[in-house]
Amino acid sequence: MDRLKLLFIFYIILFTGVSAFSQTHTSVPLESRVYYLLEQAQLKGLCAPLSGVKPYSQKTVITSLNEILDSNNVQKLNSFEREILFHYLEKYENLHTGLNIQRGILRGETAVTDREIPLSLNAGINIDMEVSGGFYDSSYSGAETWFRFFLNGDIGSNVSWEAAAEGGLMKAPRKYLGEYNTYYKGFINVPGSEFQNDTIGVYSEPLTHFPYTYRKRWDGSIYFFSDLSVFESWPVSAAGGYNLMPEISASFLENRLFLRMGRLRREWSSTSFGSSLALNQTARPFLAMEADFRPFSWFGIASMTGILEYNNTDGIKSSAMNFQNAYSITMLQFKFRNYLFLDIGEAVVYPKRFELGYIFPLISSIFYQNNIGDFDNVAMILNLKAQIPGNGNIWFSLFWDEAYWVSDWNKLDRSMLAWQTGANISLPVLSFTSLKVGYTRVNPYCYTHNRNFNPWYGNTQMETSYTNNGVNLGYYLPPNSDELLVRIKTMPSRNLTTYLQYQLIRHGADFGPDAVDGSNILSELDPVGREGINPVLRRFFLKDGAYQWMNILKAGAELSLSSIPAAFFGEAGINFSFFTNTNEKANSGSANSYSRINTSDYPKQTGFIVKFGIRIFPR
Repeated sequence: MDRLKLLFIFYIILFTGVSAFSQTHTSVPLESRVYYLLEQAQLKGLCAPLSGVKPYSQKTVITSLNEILDSNNVQKLNSFEREILFHYLEKYENLHTGLNIQRGILRGETAVTDREIPLSLNAGINIDMEVSGGFYDSSYSGAETWFRFFLNGDIGSNVSWEAAAEGGLMKAPRKYLGEYNTYYKGFINVPGSEFQNDTIGVYSEPLTHFPYTYRKRWDGSIYFFSDLSVFESWPVSAAGGYNLMPEISASFLENRLFLRMGRLRREWSSTSFGSSLALNQTARPFLAMEADFRPFSWFGIASMTGILEYNNTDGIKSSAMNFQNAYSITMLQFKFRNYLFLDIGEAVVYPKRFELGYIFPLISSIFYQNNIGDFDNVAMILNLKAQIPGNGNIWFSLFWDEAYWVSDWNKLDRSMLAWQTGANISLPVLSFTSLKVGYTRVNPYCYTHNRNFNPWYGNTQMETSYTNNGVNLGYYLPPNSDELLVRIKTMPSRNLTTYLQYQLIRHGADFGPDAVDGSNILSELDPVGREGINPVLRRFFLKDGAYQWMNILKAGAELSLSSIPAAFFGEAGINFSFFTNTNEKANSGSANSYSRINTSDYPKQTGFIVKFGIRIFPR
């Protein structure tokens, strides 16, 4: 016991530099409105450029808010903007002992050892509830209720921790659309080969939510109350689930070195918030160790390694057999004041093994893959943003999964690229008002990978697609898609956020008689003839099969109440969708004219979608 005490004290001393009041280094969840505030403040040039590695710690948020409210910047803010910033600063900075009913937290503090190292402990609860409805030819209803319990605290001035668990009830109806060939219709399976075509079931997006906005909140499986011993995959009717979100974080060198081990949602990119093509906040959380080191104002390096989770489609063990993957990402961040931002990085999904080369941030994963035999899914990341503080910024992003540089590379399925360009413009009306315009293209087979035999797993075909728990790690669009996004967002008061948004999303059909190859996240690229010899493996966006066009217009708002610890939120809008198709059969290897259709396989639809909810003790 004495040895354990000495070891505990040693770690406390190791992680604490001075005996000052503790600073909270646990993360601020990505759904917090403070991220929009910080993005707008950087857009206006009111604070130093922040790291592209998110989520930020509470300490980082507090430091940035104080910098924005510095006397040199106050004149650049209107009265409503100052009130909003002071409101969030008070929310994160003023952590008093005792019961804080507005935040649902009970806090205690003490000091230990002769050095008077401060310790703190918080216990609290958050509650999220929402109901939603989709009205097409038939009406559908959905609901989510989540109770979150947490314990967190600080160990001295450098280390913080949190243990959080959620329990929820949910219902998210969706429709079965048909089957999809993971290679393509007509692919011939060779007995004993690792390249085997499978048919998978394809489902619609949840019918009570706008396309590609529903976020799985449960871990592993969901449980229907009729039989809690059965591990199910989707809450088509009311079901229960859980979610675990632990975290240990540490900050050193005046917040220039940040370390974290945790299971949480992340976003890595210096472009517009929510736009990352490489690691997007829409991805499911996974347990990982990460480090963000920024020794200079103009340079930083971040690296992370974690374990990905399986998607339950056929029972807990059978579904997990092929999905036994690790994930590593490294990103270099270059900044020239508040004008120019450049991210260069690599990411890799690989079957679980202690692969030092992917964990070590000072070696290129792309080149290292050749040293160990090329059994992994490696990608390159590039983000470039130019900004005129006070006016706006423009950006370009590239996710390079695999490309083949020949004269007609842009017509080959092998060019597995995703790219995005956009602009954020600060509007001089109301408070923190901005216009965001973006265009994103995700090529066929991007984010996918062949199932391969691996030396460490025998004759099991290991899946190394760029996914976690069935959800894309990168942008929320599936392969063979594009999106035009226009959004106006504003915060007219400290308690209210509103937005108006239009999207045009086009996606190659992954079901029905004219499905386009490479349009599903579980697609697999034929290894034979991919250089252009096989006509099936040539791509012609919109001109090589059936495509769905989704026109989405919606408005939303979130209102926080000052009198009670609650925030109300909601959105409503319309989704008008239809399909186009060519006269030639799909995947013919040539570009063909297309026209609008309306068939039983590919019908046009108009849906009205509404959602309303409340957060009690909002984070």
